[in-house]
Amino acid sequence: MAVLGVLVLVHELGHFIVARRSGMKVEEFGFGFPPKLFGIKRGETVYSINLIPFGGFVKIFGEDGDNRDKLRSFGSRPISVRLGVIIAGVVMNFLFAVLLLTLGNFFGLRIGLFDEAIALSARDKKIQIIQVVPESPAEKAGLSILDEIVGFEKDGVILETKTTEEVQKFTSENKGQTLTIIIRNGRELVRKEIQARLNPPPGEGSMGIAMALTGVVSYPWYEAVWRGANDTLILTTNTAYGYYVLFKTLVTDGRLIGEVSGPVGIASVTGQAARVGFSYLMQFVALISVNLAVLNIIPFPALDGGRAAMLLVEKVKGKPIDKKIESALNGIGFALLITLMIYVTIKDITKFFTV
Repeated sequence: MAVLGVLVLVHELGHFIVARRSGMKVEEFGFGFPPKLFGIKRGETVYSINLIPFGGFVKIFGEDGDNRDKLRSFGSRPISVRLGVIIAGVVMNFLFAVLLLTLGNFFGLRIGLFDEAIALSARDKKIQIIQVVPESPAEKAGLSILDEIVGFEKDGVILETKTTEEVQKFTSENKGQTLTIIIRNGRELVRKEIQARLNPPPGEGSMGIAMALTGVVSYPWYEAVWRGANDTLILTTNTAYGYYVLFKTLVTDGRLIGEVSGPVGIASVTGQAARVGFSYLMQFVALISVNLAVLNIIPFPALDGGRAAMLLVEKVKGKPIDKKIESALNGIGFALLITLMIYVTIKDITKFFTV
């Protein structure tokens, strides 16, 4: 939850800074959604903590369409300035991801060593699980993504593995048997009993995992900056495409592909990332920050993209959208988003009792 709090703070800070620099009056900077628990007033702005911890907001004087004739109101500013305030949160989340990945590239990020030249310069190499097939022997044995495969134990002897090929060779030679695999999760070293399938489904392997050799790679600061920006751009493109496929499938087939997680699920995965290393945590937080940026720019009521779309409609029409219509659309959008968050939170909590 602390990670989500930081990302929400970064997002709303973008709105706050640009609004203040544009001369608008910021009435409230809120963490979470009302009802309000408590607030502290500093200058002309109330800084509040609210009951529903799924987001945050910046309340700007006149942003509801009133007081357009007042000098410091949101509505008194040109559309270009108002658009700048609205998209500032998205930009801040993007820049925060660039910062995290720049620091990661400088101090060292753990990546898959699929390139021989990069593999030569990498340090702290590990064989790690990058996928666990549902209902496979690996899932039943309790193996998880990011677990490190240290080796196997056979006849009381520990056989360490240094490459993915060694793991594949051992499992191939012992198909149909119960294997004792040695796994490192964070600092903990554990033994797991796993049944290696004799005739696994195509593409799944005897244990039902995908793995990769990983290592820590770092770069000089001047190279880390552009790599951080480039990594964020690639991440943003892939995330946007993922949302496109998600919504397209939902509309055309009436189903969700993959799992959708709320704050509880994200907090759980954040804990896993933190346990396996600070490098993973930085990458995961950058991923969530990019997701927030992409999600918020979608032109859906109550999101930043929806508000930006209404301003563009105002530009085309030459006059503001009717206040009642705008309020109704935002109200419906907000209700749907809160309902979705409650739904995925219940699903996340349920998982803890079904594992």
